[in-house]
Amino acid sequence: MGSQPDSLPTPATPAGRDGLDAILARPGRAVLAFDFDGTLAPIVPDPEQARAHPEAVPALAALAPKVASVAVVTGRPAEVAVRHGGFADVPGLEHLVVLGHYGAERWDALTGTVTAPPPHPGVAAVRAELPGILDRSGARQGTWIEEKGRAVAVHTRRAEDPQAAFEALRDPLTDLATRHGLVVEPGRMVLELRPPGMDKGVALREYVREIDAGAVAYAGDDLGDLPAFAAVEELRANGVPGLLICSGSNEVTELEKRADLVVEGPAGVVRLLRALTTRLN
Repeated sequence: MGSQPDSLPTPATPAGRDGLDAILARPGRAVLAFDFDGTLAPIVPDPEQARAHPEAVPALAALAPKVASVAVVTGRPAEVAVRHGGFADVPGLEHLVVLGHYGAERWDALTGTVTAPPPHPGVAAVRAELPGILDRSGARQGTWIEEKGRAVAVHTRRAEDPQAAFEALRDPLTDLATRHGLVVEPGRMVLELRPPGMDKGVALREYVREIDAGAVAYAGDDLGDLPAFAAVEELRANGVPGLLICSGSNEVTELEKRADLVVEGPAGVVRLLRALTTRLN
């Protein structure tokens, strides 16, 4: 798009500048990790219609061969993220890893297979009770349930007052999750009930250690990305340079406060990927 190359922005923090410098100096030891919805894909009213930004996959494919690894870390089932992202059988992305369900599932592009533990029994119990709870809360109109296999999510984006519906459901859904051994993950007009023990921070930390990365970058947009931000901060404290990137929105501001770089949504992430690729040529 346009004849001028995208310029690489300067991180706002010293730690972020160190992280970017380490990625540029030793790209062969760098892990670049990305959330999916809101980061690689625009947020849409129906998550089933979400697709990667049209330039995201080509940008990832151009950059991936230059670094140690590219990973997508998402709350979605791994196979769904692969399908909606269009990540399978893409030249340049042969070593892409998708860590789905907050790391409980893993898809490797090299094999095209998903590995995962057995599902948590609490998910089925919660799924059975959810319709009655939505009816009793008075927030049924406009809300809807998304089946995610190893988790279940309640969306309020289509409600007449999405934020009011979100707040009305937070406590009842937290109580429901607790009774069945699950936790609630709040997001952008969505409350997800899922098994405990895994989050994006755990997934990212374990993957960085698995491949012995010398630097890491993580890009996200939502509250569920805060654990991944915390993992990068922990890695930095232990000598692994890191860069925190926020795919900015006007719905969630918590990440912006902790990010080293803020870009304008998925289109901004694409521009950043292209700028990194240009610098690494």
